[in-house]
Parts: sequence; C-alpha cells; structure tokens
Amino acid sequence: MGIIGSSIKPFKNTAFQAGKDFFDVTEKDIEGKWAVFFFYPADFTFVCPTELEDLAEQYETLQGMGVEVFGVSTDTHFCHKAWHDTSEKIAKCTYPFLGDQNHELSNNFGVLRDAGLADRATFVIDPDGVIQIMEITPEGVGRNATELVRKIKAAKYWREHPGQVCPAKWEEGAETLAPSLDLVGKL
Repeated sequence: MGIIGSSIKPFKNTAFQAGKDFFDVTEKDIEGKWAVFFFYPADFTFVCPTELEDLAEQYETLQGMGVEVFGVSTDTHFCHKAWHDTSEKIAKCTYPFLGDQNHELSNNFGVLRDAGLADRATFVIDPDGVIQIMEITPEGVGRNATELVRKIKAAKYWREHPGQVCPAKWEEGAETLAPSLDLVGKL
C-alpha cells in the first residue's frame, strides 16, 4: 500500500486518547470521512514529540474540516498513555494514538522499517478510503502540520471541484487552474 490512489486495507488497532478508555479503531471508523494517519518512529524520542505537539496545535482546525487524526507508532496503547502522562508536549495531544505493536498498520501502509519501527510518514485518506496525500521524511526531519492542513484543504477543494486543480502554494480562496490545451506551454 502507501501509493496515491490505493485503498486503505482492513485493520484493527487499540487506541489511547486522553480522557477516554482504550478503544479499538478499524477502517470502518473512517468510512465516509477524511482521515490522517500520522506515523512516527517511537514514543519517548526526540523529533516525534515536537511533531505531535505541532499536530495537536492544528487538531481543532482539522476537526473543524471534518478530518479524523490518528498518531501511529509501533508502541503499545499502554506506552502511548504513559508517554501522554509524563510528557508536557504529548499531554497537549487530544487526538487518538494507535498502538501498532503487531505492525499490521505499518505494514499495510508500507512504512515498517527492518528495526520494527515505523517511518516518519503521513497519509491523508479521503471519504472513499483512498490515499490522496502521502509524505515520508527521514528520521531526523520533522513535518509541518500547518502545511498538512493546507494540503488537505487543497485535496478537499480538488475533490469538490472537478476540472479544477490547485497550483503550487495554493491557499484557500486563491485562484485555481482549469487544465486545458490552452494552458499547455503557457505556464
């Protein structure tokens, strides 16, 4: 998996979310919704908490856009809770964290490393269960949640406006393009 245009595979993972009991999440829980699967290598590490805190700062915006968000690592849901309870940055995260100790989800998305850790990878799934955006960075390079929000807005616009595409750095409300022969060689 992990290729633009491919469908999400069935999965079942246990989640930790602040203020809730542990609960299971499956592909059925995101049917008809936009979703982000935000993979990171491991709890109690270095770049990961900075990224997850950054994502937490955009969580309300993403929820307002109708986007479900899941943090995912190969740690257990118990480990996620312990990290949430001991880290100032992770305590700010109110979205669910999926435990993937059996590597099912990491394998489904093609981001499991030989060491048994997930790559630093982001996948945006549309309401039909199809991957529309993916980003994978090396372990030492953190992602930008503000840019993720921009990309999701563009993907949603593109889906809702057939025949229109969003050029580089497109922001909500900016002009789009209508691909045609008239544009070939003119941009």
